[in-house]
Amino acid sequence: MKFKFCFLLLNLTVIATLAQDIKSAGDRFFFQYNYEQAAREYEKEKTETKLTNQQFLNLAESYFNTANYKKAWDVYKMIYESESSITPYHFNKMLRSLSRNSGIEEMNKFLMNDSILEESSWIENAKFNYDMSVKKETSIVNYNVFNLSENSSEADFSPTFYKDKLLFTSARNETIKKRKKNSDNSYLNILVGKIDDTGEVLNVNSFSGIPKGNFHEATPHYSAELDKIFYVLSNEVDGELIFDSSGKNALAIGRVNSDNKFNFILKDLSTSFYYPFYDAKSQRLYFAANFSDSYGGTDIYYVSTNQGQIMSAPINLGPQVNTPGNEISPYIFEDGLYFSSDVFYGYGGMDIYKSNLNDDRTPGVPINLGEGINSKADDFGFIVRNDNKSGLEGYFSSNREGGKGKDDIYGFKVAEKPKLNTIVLQGKTVNPKTGIVIGNVAIKVMGEDNRILKELVSAENGLYRIELPWQEKITVIATKKKHSTYKQFFLEDKVKGKKQTNIFLDYVDDFIEDKEGKKVLKLNKFIFRTKSYVLTPEIKTELDKAIVIIKKFPEFNLQIESHTDSKGGASHNFKVSQRRADAIKEYLITNGVPSKNILYTIGYGEDHILNKCVNGVYCIDYFHAENRRCLLVVLNYNELY
Repeated sequence: MKFKFCFLLLNLTVIATLAQDIKSAGDRFFFQYNYEQAAREYEKEKTETKLTNQQFLNLAESYFNTANYKKAWDVYKMIYESESSITPYHFNKMLRSLSRNSGIEEMNKFLMNDSILEESSWIENAKFNYDMSVKKETSIVNYNVFNLSENSSEADFSPTFYKDKLLFTSARNETIKKRKKNSDNSYLNILVGKIDDTGEVLNVNSFSGIPKGNFHEATPHYSAELDKIFYVLSNEVDGELIFDSSGKNALAIGRVNSDNKFNFILKDLSTSFYYPFYDAKSQRLYFAANFSDSYGGTDIYYVSTNQGQIMSAPINLGPQVNTPGNEISPYIFEDGLYFSSDVFYGYGGMDIYKSNLNDDRTPGVPINLGEGINSKADDFGFIVRNDNKSGLEGYFSSNREGGKGKDDIYGFKVAEKPKLNTIVLQGKTVNPKTGIVIGNVAIKVMGEDNRILKELVSAENGLYRIELPWQEKITVIATKKKHSTYKQFFLEDKVKGKKQTNIFLDYVDDFIEDKEGKKVLKLNKFIFRTKSYVLTPEIKTELDKAIVIIKKFPEFNLQIESHTDSKGGASHNFKVSQRRADAIKEYLITNGVPSKNILYTIGYGEDHILNKCVNGVYCIDYFHAENRRCLLVVLNYNELY
């Protein structure tokens, strides 16, 4: 497989440093990447002694790396069922073994009953990509793919555009003169060729645009904005390899200016760096590495720069992109992050994925580019650019069947840009009355069959982003305690091309006030005409406001109260107040308020006078008017909140 082969080539100089971890012949062959021999030795050793948990994992990985997926699955399953420790990295290989051996359906069944992959994004991404593949919507672009005529019988991989040329990495012996002094092992070199109008790469030879070293030079990237070349090379000084305290030699990232001036820019004697890529828009330098905070094997990281000068420590791109597997070869084209991963839900080995970048350059859901670009083998190192003559042109590497060597570079032409048939909604959760953002809002997305497609919580700053496979219709429901429920249907024409979709939730206390020791709807005071229970236009205006509030908070249980002043007979006042309460109820129900929301209508007459204007006490009408009132009381406010 590609990742094994290229990783081995890039690490020929570190084998001896692992001696302190070698306990047996199986270990020795495993750390030398001789997986076939390692499997044979471990098989013999397990009949003579008890293998450690790590050695069983090494045995399973050896089976996996030699395409013996049945045996790999059997060993992984044995370790899993024995409740021995198994990391997400090995669990990923375990799932891939099951998929290769029994099919993706069996793998999905197994995955549904397990909790090792604690990062919810991994499970969601797996389901996302599986749904896309079932719908045959992973890509709607027809790629015209061709194998470059200049590929060799060795490994040729990791292309990058260099003006009108193509740079790439090669292990071919006929063009590489660098060798260990006491070995026939070759080191990787960077080659260059001219791109013709058909996309073929001609006149391939060793690239002279970087200073020549004695060891590995690989995975180049040319930044047109900086006019600089970034590439991976062995840590060396004065033509000799340098090692860390344990004797390990790792790979660094160097940069060469147009005047051939060289600088090491990412260098750690104990950590290897791979596949640099500079994004001019964010001024980030992306790369692959395996630090202690890796989610599995090799992850994609970035450092912030100022025109290529490193300004931050490495930052892991996070579990949206990085997985329990290996992620390599980042490349950004028109706000899409392309990279390769051998995560369990791919087609085969390494697959090429695209993740749409948000305005803040955070990645969306990685989506498999689908068959055509991806195969059952390893596909990686995707690059693409606009071609004024024929749409788009690009290249990638693969060890798929029918190639010339261990890895080949493939070109492709395509008339339209790669599109991924997904729904994307993003924006903020906001109070529409005040414009204040609301954080930690629970958001649920439902499909046409009322099946939950996605659940998430908006960030503290109110930001949210939803991305899921295309649906003709979705329903978005958002809730938070003491806030209204947001519910909105989205059809195809409302989603396509939509840049910003804010979710509005009202705060309950903006619509509630305290009166007479009760929680009531906040309305302007309205009164009926003397001795009348007919709703005036002014009263209806306020009741229309009440209807809006109740629709925002359908969980409210209401009691409608009507009060009169003390003028007139007490019996008449009671009757007219009850009719007024009933008239309010009828209007609310007629205009869409469910009857279940109105528990009681009570006409109190003059029983609850607010001031001294009771029978027998002289008051001017101004004070009598204080007692003429109607209240819509929320009976269950304290119960709800």
